[in-house]
Amino acid sequence: MTVEIVSIAGDGAQAPLALLEETLRAGEPLPDAFAGEIRRAISGGELEILAARDTTGETVGVLVLHFRPSVSAAGLFASLEELYVRPEARRRGAGRALVEAAHGRCTARGVSYVEVQTVDEEAREFYAALGYGPEKEVRLLSRSLPLQREEPTGVYRNSSTS
Repeated sequence: MTVEIVSIAGDGAQAPLALLEETLRAGEPLPDAFAGEIRRAISGGELEILAARDTTGETVGVLVLHFRPSVSAAGLFASLEELYVRPEARRRGAGRALVEAAHGRCTARGVSYVEVQTVDEEAREFYAALGYGPEKEVRLLSRSLPLQREEPTGVYRNSSTS
């Protein structure tokens, strides 16, 4: 499959985000305030959205790349936050093209470390084929915190600090 990988900015993020909403959020759109946060992060260079388009111009895949500073590395660090390829475009090169484009974006920004988290075995195999492997010294720990939505701005705050 021939795909074109494009970096999406500003309002152009709507179609790729809609693809993620369709698959990750069962079609439920992002809240307006959070969509605004995404636009601000894109404008500020913290997030980059890459879209894979087929020869008809249809978006068949999307990757969300997150850049952040690492104090220990004294440089930028990147995470592949979301990667989704439509089922009919899978195993045809779109996912690989998106990840390779993300690697190019990272190299251009001086990022030498990229991480991805997945619980899916098929995705783990996909990333392994692209050179990703487990971190032997790292243990991922997480905790959910209660959030309250403050109206009308849509800003979310930790309820334990309110």
